[in-house]
Amino acid sequence: GWQPMTSADGRLTMIFNGEIYNYIELRVELERHGYKFHSSGDAEVLLAAWHQWGEASLTRFVGMFAIAILDLHERRVTLARDPFGIKPLFIATAPTAVAFASEISPLLELPGVSRRANADAVHDYLRLGLTDHGDATCFADVQVVSPGHLARIGVDDLSVEQRRWYEPDLSPIAVSISDAATTIRDLFVASVRIHLRSDVPIGTALSGGIDSSAIICAMREALGTGPTIHAVSYVADDPLLSEARWMDLAASAARAEVTEVTASASELAADLDQLIKVQGEPFGSTSIYAQYRVFEAARGRGIKVMLDGQGADELFAGYASLVPARCAALLRRGRVAAAIRVARRAYSPPSLSPRWHLTRAAASLVPNRDVQALQRIMNRGGPPPWLNDDWLSLRNVSSALDPSLRDGTTLRRALDLAFDRTSLPALLRYEDRNSMAVSIESRVPFLDPRLVEFVRRLPEEYLIDRDGTTKSVFRRALRGLVPDSLIDRRDKIGFATPEQKWLRTLKPWIQDDVLGAAAGSVPVLHLAAVRREIDEVVTGGRPFGWHLWRCLNLVRWSELMDVSWE
Repeated sequence: GWQPMTSADGRLTMIFNGEIYNYIELRVELERHGYKFHSSGDAEVLLAAWHQWGEASLTRFVGMFAIAILDLHERRVTLARDPFGIKPLFIATAPTAVAFASEISPLLELPGVSRRANADAVHDYLRLGLTDHGDATCFADVQVVSPGHLARIGVDDLSVEQRRWYEPDLSPIAVSISDAATTIRDLFVASVRIHLRSDVPIGTALSGGIDSSAIICAMREALGTGPTIHAVSYVADDPLLSEARWMDLAASAARAEVTEVTASASELAADLDQLIKVQGEPFGSTSIYAQYRVFEAARGRGIKVMLDGQGADELFAGYASLVPARCAALLRRGRVAAAIRVARRAYSPPSLSPRWHLTRAAASLVPNRDVQALQRIMNRGGPPPWLNDDWLSLRNVSSALDPSLRDGTTLRRALDLAFDRTSLPALLRYEDRNSMAVSIESRVPFLDPRLVEFVRRLPEEYLIDRDGTTKSVFRRALRGLVPDSLIDRRDKIGFATPEQKWLRTLKPWIQDDVLGAAAGSVPVLHLAAVRREIDEVVTGGRPFGWHLWRCLNLVRWSELMDVSWE
């Protein structure tokens, strides 16, 4: 929640949402400047920091935050968001007012703020699976204060100016992989330790993957032998998706107590409306529901703070889909044999292959000016039958891929894109909404600025090595902290859900309740084509595609949020 605080001289009023983990150190430093404090909380310290250093104080904060400062002398409100956008902050401009909030829904209730859909954002969601990129939302009148940015609002003229305040040093550094691994381990364990500062029960989400296993083992390292560590795990009922044995191994190594949760198709149907309201905007997959159930279970255990692994995949190159970018960098340097070796040896889900990696790598090297021509060749049939391209064209929405969203010419550029615009912003949104819906503070220790900036400066071969092993330097850093069998895992599952099985089970509900009630109300979609594709997937005539989930999610979101499509 937002905590109000006014300075002693009445000049500054601050409201703050989030957590600053180094406020004890800040307090000591400010006391040297003559400040006296009357409480043990961080809000008073942050206000004093702003009073002392102004906007420069933001670079001193370690944590997650959305801050609003009213300066009566400057006649200005300054909104600021943490470097990576862990905490949300939205802004809406009406004819006679500017408003801000940590959720979209309250802004839509204000006079002059419409519920009109943002056609560009809807297109990017449906066609590209992109959400939370840039400063737009799916509502035309609501924008985001971007991660690492601040917005200045003039009290008298209601002018709004947004600029970046967080400027990381991303210049390459020369360091051996052994020394890099040692530094990463030290920074990571230190980050987990500072994220454990809490006066309420604390736990962690455990999937059984490398990232969550690293967190729970680092928690044990930081806490010593005494306190019990509480973990909550989602266990899929599909043996191909279950990571139960890996969870058990990590929990045993950390001597942790584990609460297991499951999810079913019928439970998803019962909870979907609430989940969509919690999220506020359409979201990418049903794995978000598995995460929602984990936070619900944590609340039931009395846990108030949870540590989670968001950011690790974007930081250490944990996605198989990043392998083409590594291959592309090798191809640019003429190292064809090395690129083939990486593609052949990298772990690939069933839907990928070495040929897929190499084809994508070669395509990413096509100059931007030729991207649209390549798209026309690859998509000779035009837009998919379920998408109303005429509706989009009338709103000047192009179906051409934004060149800035296809930069896979090097692994470093692909990771920067995932970190700043595509993957991470969406994951942090899901995390924050799902946790705050049950009044849990979710913390993400991989997103400590000191750790992030060090890793983002490393050579890309430290991330995906010559054998196609992802997170190579991080795996090395974890030796002796995490069981070797977990470190050596090459597959990646996460909170995966059996979507095609659920679709088959829920088909009557989807066709009658979700799509039936929405006939004609979402003009960006041809719902008859959506129904036909669902029938074909259920009968095995075509493979499941995530665009079907996005269509269903958009339809239900439109109805629940009373979206205008004018």
